[in-house]
Amino acid sequence: MTPGPAPGEPLRPPFDRVLTQVESVVLGKPRQIRLALTCLLARGHLLIEDLPGVGKTTLAHALAHALGLEFTRIQFTSDLLPGDILGFSVYEKDSGGFRFHAGPIFAQVVLADEINRATPKAQSALLEAMEEGQVTLEGVTRRLPEPFFVLATQNPYTQAGVYPLPESQLDRFLMRLSLGYPDPAAERSLLAGKNRRAQALAPVLAPADLMAAQSAVEQVHLAPALLDYLQALLGHTRACGRFLHGLSPRAGLGVARAARAWAWLHDRDYVIPEDVQAIFPSVAGHRLQDAEGLTGGDAAARSVLAAVAIP
Repeated sequence: MTPGPAPGEPLRPPFDRVLTQVESVVLGKPRQIRLALTCLLARGHLLIEDLPGVGKTTLAHALAHALGLEFTRIQFTSDLLPGDILGFSVYEKDSGGFRFHAGPIFAQVVLADEINRATPKAQSALLEAMEEGQVTLEGVTRRLPEPFFVLATQNPYTQAGVYPLPESQLDRFLMRLSLGYPDPAAERSLLAGKNRRAQALAPVLAPADLMAAQSAVEQVHLAPALLDYLQALLGHTRACGRFLHGLSPRAGLGVARAARAWAWLHDRDYVIPEDVQAIFPSVAGHRLQDAEGLTGGDAAARSVLAAVAIP
């Protein structure tokens, strides 16, 4: 089994206050909020896949406001064009030249809402931004703000009007989460309470504080025995014969980054096996495909954890 955070396991300040703020809006999802913070601290991007109406967009808003980050939202639709995301140049008669108008991608937190409702051409506009923190338009490369975090939501493939994300784009997301329905107590509180708005949250951090935390995460110690464990997990996905392709080296780097971030978030400066196990399903699940090419999901990732012993 994959361990979750122990009840009452403390978070490193001030992220304990961020968790409290976001939990006041997104009820009953402490583990998912912790994983979202882990993804952000690891300089990754997050994909949330679930039914409409379970709080995906609310989580994105709450994180941005609690962390004090500039936020934009892009509603992905079938007629969305790359220029609607990246920006475009307009000729100005007075100056006799072109002026660039930045698109909504130029923000610190970008919500790509219902990303799989857009065509692959529009989806691909995010690839360079997510991988390199920059966009190239008309031969000019422009840096994006720092920190830069894409949080995308997608509807299940069983719903009408969706386009599957290409494997290359799925791989750009460090982690994938599913919120699911709230538990009865949280749902009752939600139904009985007043309207909760993420915009009312007071910022807990400044962008510079978050960037300092991201740098600190990179210094968390990963012992040789933990590297042995990580390589054993990667090797099992490649040799077991269950999956179409095993996890790539980029996926392995993602597991290492996320494990460091999870350890740091929970006030440790070294990684333990439980840190790897806590984040592995969210990092590996969307990268593992069975022989028919279907995404294995968290269950497939947990089967890998169950099959590989801790060194």
